[in-house]
Amino acid sequence: MIECICSKCYLIFSSSSLVELKTRLPTNTKVLQGTMSTWQVPLCSLLLREYYGEVVSKVGTYLAKKGLTPLRVIAQETSLKLDQVKKSLCTLIQQNIVAFEMNKRGFTEYCADVTRILHRLRFPRYMYSVKTLYGDAAELIIEELLHNGQMTMGRVVDKVTERLNEAMLDNQSVSPSLVKDKFAKLVYTHFIQRCPALVSSTEEATPSMPILAINEEDRFLLPTVEEAEDSSSRKRKRVIEDSSPTQAKRQKISREEKHDSDVHCSIYWCVNFDRFHQYLRDQGLISAVMNKIDKKASEVLRTMLRLSEVRTDFKAAVSAHMSTNEIFQALPKELSLKRQTLEQYLKLLTDDSTDFVSKTGDSGGGMYSINLHRAVKNLCKAHIESVVQERFGSKCFRIFRLLLLKGHLEQKQIEEFAMIPAKEAKEMVYRMFEEHFITLTEVPKTPDHAPSRTYYLFSVNINQVSRMLLEKCFKAMTNLMNRRDHESRENRRLLEKQQRVEAIAASLEQSGADPAQKEEVEQMITPPERAQVAKVKHMTNKMEQSEIQLDETMFIIQTYLQSTHVHDVKLK
Repeated sequence: MIECICSKCYLIFSSSSLVELKTRLPTNTKVLQGTMSTWQVPLCSLLLREYYGEVVSKVGTYLAKKGLTPLRVIAQETSLKLDQVKKSLCTLIQQNIVAFEMNKRGFTEYCADVTRILHRLRFPRYMYSVKTLYGDAAELIIEELLHNGQMTMGRVVDKVTERLNEAMLDNQSVSPSLVKDKFAKLVYTHFIQRCPALVSSTEEATPSMPILAINEEDRFLLPTVEEAEDSSSRKRKRVIEDSSPTQAKRQKISREEKHDSDVHCSIYWCVNFDRFHQYLRDQGLISAVMNKIDKKASEVLRTMLRLSEVRTDFKAAVSAHMSTNEIFQALPKELSLKRQTLEQYLKLLTDDSTDFVSKTGDSGGGMYSINLHRAVKNLCKAHIESVVQERFGSKCFRIFRLLLLKGHLEQKQIEEFAMIPAKEAKEMVYRMFEEHFITLTEVPKTPDHAPSRTYYLFSVNINQVSRMLLEKCFKAMTNLMNRRDHESRENRRLLEKQQRVEAIAASLEQSGADPAQKEEVEQMITPPERAQVAKVKHMTNKMEQSEIQLDETMFIIQTYLQSTHVHDVKLK
């Protein structure tokens, strides 16, 4: 069996699955089908089970493995009832995980987007990022959209306003207009986007399957009054056509009409993950510049990234060009940076070995752009070097950096340049070669490939090492989640007991009960049980922190591989 790796999604394909792929998929489909990398499917299964339950996890995992599959085949292969499969698919479609399309035979087929499943690892980071930028109301907006997948603006505003008012003290309240302003700001900065809408044309729509589409120019536009009027007329038409609604339908229609009275309720919104990834990538670049140069240099880079964030696509290799005048005017006032000092910092960033910033012209005091592809590549290299140093030690790290710098070297050259004894250097090189951190290239002098007349050159293939480390990250994340789940299940009764005791104690404190009663309730948990609870919580917190740190490494590697693919396609 022949295997190959897809350069777009980095999945491993077998020859048999490639033949099946060619025979089953239409030419214009965007779905790739094949055997996924070893640890991606178990990780997706754990994430789906944690967020949506066992049944949804079973359906989502099957689709992640098999690709495009009709409804009845899913029910047959997963041994689930047809109704359960339908409800699971509804949940996954609502969460923007599953897509559907019509095959040549007229059947509707469903497929799962593995990348969107893995995005659930970063939900806490998304919410924290928005809270840092725009405050608590914006955080709750993103939380609602992440939890529900797709929502109308009216419903988001209602829920967030209600939650903010519940948390307010001293009879204070938050007006819906404040939440609407935050929502509009998130749309303007592209953190929220419109969902594809139903195509109403009878020529394009298929009776057995709806067609969803969106105009690229409308993705980040708030709805106009004309769109609201069109939505209201469609809603009235639908109500009129239903001649004899039941009591349940009447209640449902009344609720929908209440929400549809809002101008924005006919259009559904979802989170724009690419924009969040762009922000997280930018934060990584800013942090790298701060560690290498100083805080003021990082603020200059932050200003440049802020100027180009909406004008530059997430997958672009180079940011939009900006002048020194633009950068100087956009700098924070509290930074108190003079123009001459700004020019010095720009020169420093341009001359730095990382090559984050390039000068592209002299107009407007000098035109500059950010080399996003090179910057992400340098970040990825730094993560790989850190792994090499922790795994193999400082001497192996020296050899690895030497190969990155020089390219291809023979064994003897490595010994001389790294200044390491021959025996020790040979052991280190072959140890890294055995674990696929470095590669070996044979260059024969003669056609017979005789070993005595062949050069053996060692080098580092960053793309190969990145994919290998990404696979190890998937494995580590799966093991961490399994271990955390095991600890929670083993100590479930004890944790539930502590929660009940804490709830009783809190209610007694609110009602102004005697302190002796509260102390008596707290003594229901014995000292050994209290020590066990503290141990479980400490272990769980440590594993959760490890998951966050591991996801940061995964994000940098995935961003680099995606950027490399886009860069290579453009060069071709």
